[in-house]
Amino acid sequence: MIEKLKQYFVKRSRMQKRLLILLLDVIMLPILLWVSLSLGKNDFMLPLGSEWTIFGLAIIIAFPVFISLGLYRAVLRYFRNQTISTILMATLITTIVWALTVKLFGLADLTKSGVILYWLASFTFIAGSRLQIQQWLYGNKESQNMSKRIYIYGAGVSGTQLAALLDADPSYVVEGFIDDNSSLKGWNVSGFDVQSFDKTAAVLIDAPENTEVIIAMPSINRSERHFIIERLEPFPVKVRILPAVADFASGDFRVSDIKEIDIDDLLGRDSIHPDGNLLPANIQNKVVLVTGAGGSIGSELCRQALALKPQKLILLELSEFALYKVEQELNQLNIQLGLDIQLERILGSSGNPVLLDKLFLRNKVQTVYHAAAYKHVPLVEENPVAGLTNNIFGTKTIAEKSLSNKVETFILISTDKAVRPTNIMGCSKRIAEMVLQSLSNKSTGKTIFSMVRFGNVLGSSGSVVPKFRQQISDGGPITVTHKEITRYFMSIPEAVQLVIQAGAMAKGGDVFVLDMGESVKITDLAKKMISLAGLQLKDKYNTNGDIEINYSGLRPGEKLYEELLIGDNVKGTQHPRIMQANEEFIQLDELAKLLDNLQTVLDDDVVEDIKKSLTKIVSGYVPWKVNKNNTLNYIEEQDKELLHKKVVPIK
Repeated sequence: MIEKLKQYFVKRSRMQKRLLILLLDVIMLPILLWVSLSLGKNDFMLPLGSEWTIFGLAIIIAFPVFISLGLYRAVLRYFRNQTISTILMATLITTIVWALTVKLFGLADLTKSGVILYWLASFTFIAGSRLQIQQWLYGNKESQNMSKRIYIYGAGVSGTQLAALLDADPSYVVEGFIDDNSSLKGWNVSGFDVQSFDKTAAVLIDAPENTEVIIAMPSINRSERHFIIERLEPFPVKVRILPAVADFASGDFRVSDIKEIDIDDLLGRDSIHPDGNLLPANIQNKVVLVTGAGGSIGSELCRQALALKPQKLILLELSEFALYKVEQELNQLNIQLGLDIQLERILGSSGNPVLLDKLFLRNKVQTVYHAAAYKHVPLVEENPVAGLTNNIFGTKTIAEKSLSNKVETFILISTDKAVRPTNIMGCSKRIAEMVLQSLSNKSTGKTIFSMVRFGNVLGSSGSVVPKFRQQISDGGPITVTHKEITRYFMSIPEAVQLVIQAGAMAKGGDVFVLDMGESVKITDLAKKMISLAGLQLKDKYNTNGDIEINYSGLRPGEKLYEELLIGDNVKGTQHPRIMQANEEFIQLDELAKLLDNLQTVLDDDVVEDIKKSLTKIVSGYVPWKVNKNNTLNYIEEQDKELLHKKVVPIK
């Protein structure tokens, strides 16, 4: 019976619980007043005439004060010390105002002891009843500690909606809001206290391990989010973030949609708005082909291209599952955007000349985005034949077919690893670039060839961010190859947006380089991700920490530092984040001979011969070697010079 009654109260809405507590106060406060006045006079009080009005007056005065101070908005599930102090203040104000009113109008003869007893009794009852109800409804302290304690950064509309959502979930306890808006400081919003960051910091420094801070300010820009994240990093709390305004306003928001901090939030770099003239230039009302359409870059190219309303979008992908997945997503996007763009999905390799002949025969393709490539450095290092065949000869085949079929624009997705490469993958991409440069130099200008070179993209398959996140989730350790290793980072949507704009500026043979910002030290990134997960780094200075960082050593072909330019011959473009490099290349006839030789070497499949052949084509290629102990030894001559360059850590 008692358990059923308990469940009945637990399942009531917040408003119903407030009304029940208010009813309890209406009944008990007059009783407490009568007992207090009787004890104050050491006699049984029997109210006469106007003395009855003092009991109603006590309620009339009490409830406006209680309501204004938020006593009926306070959350019972986790009763806080500041709530006790509010009750103390509320009952004191109520008692003083009531006593002065009674005395002023001569409604009853009061004693000082009776008034003081009423204050103490009302305080004890209000505080004690809440604590008892909390204990009865929500169990013991151990069960409370299992709930996640949530601080919401931002007491605006989104923050209050989030507080209401989390408060309805018994696995969360909303501790209050953090907001530096002076007009909100010290107020109680939707039943939760609002405190400045400085005041909350004193509590967060010793926060339990199940404490989280959710940034509920979806309309702020990335640099402002970065500032908040930077403030929270020293504290032992997990930090998450509310989705964008559009996601939240859709009505489909769920607690599970609260996301982890993105690395682009850590970098704190705001995206530059795209040029409205450049984006649609090669896509709108055109037949567009995307190779590697199911990959990280290819799929985002498809999404952005679809939104720019091509006449037709052709998806070429070698992986059956990846092709099916991206096509399903694009069909849904077609519906969401109210479009009816024709999609054609083609399963196969971009290096298959027979398939390409049929593809170009059926479609008057005008724009090609060539994103198909093997990009994983160690895998290509171990499988050079497959990597070079796909990345070089696949690119050569589709580029030549594009030229013969009068494609207007051909854009190659390249990489910073093509600059002074130390690995086979980087060599393959640099040679692919030279293939396009030489074709552009030799052709009559029917097809405009260009390439866009950028560094690591966030969230792509095999990138460090999802890998670190998984390792943290598994309890560690995080594996980093080298203490000094750095990389450039950019979000996939931002990189693709810049690729599309760069291609629109091409004149023929252009090598575009994206401004990736400052390079990031991977060790600093790992430490930040540990901290923002609410965990501590385990090292020699903190042996009781949670997550350790292990250094595994550079992998075959891996560099400490990546570069974006081979030389210093670079100039700006009409877009502030896109540069244009003027780099030397091998003429088509000579390159053809070198590639014929490379093909012969690939057929023989002797790794050392393959590497020797690559050194004849790619200037500055320094392959890895094996030392006497049969361990990989990286030739770091280029990196030694770069070691002295300033690397800006994540602040």
